[in-house]
Amino acid sequence: MNRIEKLFSEKKNNILSIYFTAGYPKLDATNIILDSLQKYGADMVEIGMPYSDPLADGPVIQHSSMVALQNGFTIKSLFKQLNACRDNLNLPLILMGYLNPVLQYGIEKFCIAAQNSGIDGIILPDLPMSVYEKEYSSLFEKYNLHFIFLVTPETSEERIRKMDAISNGFIYAVSSSSITGVEKDIAAQENYFKRLEGMKLKNPVLIGFGIKDNYSFSSACMHAMGAIIGTAYVKSIEDSVNIEEDTKKFLNSILKPAAIL
Repeated sequence: MNRIEKLFSEKKNNILSIYFTAGYPKLDATNIILDSLQKYGADMVEIGMPYSDPLADGPVIQHSSMVALQNGFTIKSLFKQLNACRDNLNLPLILMGYLNPVLQYGIEKFCIAAQNSGIDGIILPDLPMSVYEKEYSSLFEKYNLHFIFLVTPETSEERIRKMDAISNGFIYAVSSSSITGVEKDIAAQENYFKRLEGMKLKNPVLIGFGIKDNYSFSSACMHAMGAIIGTAYVKSIEDSVNIEEDTKKFLNSILKPAAIL
């Protein structure tokens, strides 16, 4: 069983997925970040593959990608790092990035390397659904890589149901049609989240974009099986001299909020 499926079969709520940018803040930080996220309570991890021309990333993620590329990040170096730590990791791992670098690497070569390095799922926001279905779905399925689609408040019910039908893993519900890291009122999207709940999709739903603290995480979990945090975590390790300790503090702030006096 794919580890994404295993997670959702064993845990039905408050699932916490953390995004970080590979190669940031240091090229060799990937392994300590993954180890720390697993150790201190993340349920799943999305590993961002830096790209020089991101479409949906806000300033923080864009900056982390630029630094990672300057540090010498390559997809090949990422797979090398993942292979070195895969035996110590039990939580589901997802690669998130853009289509062009994957095509340059070679898509089947990429899928083989991803499977061999312990990857469970792929997110490529700029891969059109029709192209995925016609050209690549069988390839991802061949290597047991679940493909995850993003939906927004503007995505039609017909399109959401189509994405749900042709994919596995989960549906990534973007809280609004904007870049990552933008301040958002999760509660204001209640009708959108209720609409997704009412559709009774076969895939579970996780909410992302704008989740940054215990309040926004808890609010998102009221409408979905869990939430995804990216920008806030990336910011928390930007100048870190002890990634493990800073990761521990960050996850504790999400999962174990201070008592309200």
